Amino acid sequence: MSFFTRSFPSLNRLKQLAFRPRGVEEFFENGKSIPTEKSWTGRAWRASELRVKSFDDLHKLWYVLLKERNVLAAQKEEARRFHISKQYFSNKGRQVKCQKSMARIKFVLNERRLAWVEANQLQRSAAAQESAVNTKVSTTPKSTSGSSTATQESVSV
Repeated sequence: MSFFTRSFPSLNRLKQLAFRPRGVEEFFENGKSIPTEKSWTGRAWRASELRVKSFDDLHKLWYVLLKERNVLAAQKEEARRFHISKQYFSNKGRQVKCQKSMARIKFVLNERRLAWVEANQLQRSAAAQESAVNTKVSTTPKSTSGSSTATQESVSV
C-alpha cells in the first residue's frame, strides 16, 4: 500500500469517478461490445418489492433499467453485425427481465395514480356533503329563538 492511498483514502474513489465511461462507452459492458463469458444476472423486480419504494427510487430504477435495455440492444446489434449465431450469444433472458421490471414499475405507478384520483374524489364528495349540510343549517328558520325574544319583550314591559 502506497503512502498516498494510506494518507488519502478518498483518492481511490476519486480515481473511480475520474475514469468512469462516458458517452458511447456506456453502451458497452466492461468496455466490450459483446461479453466473452456468460455473466449471472438476477431476477426481475417484483411488484410487491416496487410498492415499498419511493417515487424517487422508482424513477432512478427506471433509468437504470433503461440504460440496461440500451446496453442489451447494443450487444444484440453487435452480434447481428458480426454474424454471431444466437446459439453462441443471446441476451434474451436479460431483455425479458428488464422488460418485466419496467412494466411492473409502470403498473405500480399507475396503482398510485389511481389511488390518488380516488382519494381526490372522496375528498371532493366529502367537502360537497359538508357544504350542503352547512347551507341547510344556516337557511332553516329559527322559530324557537323568535318566540323567546317575544317572551323576553313581554316580560320586560
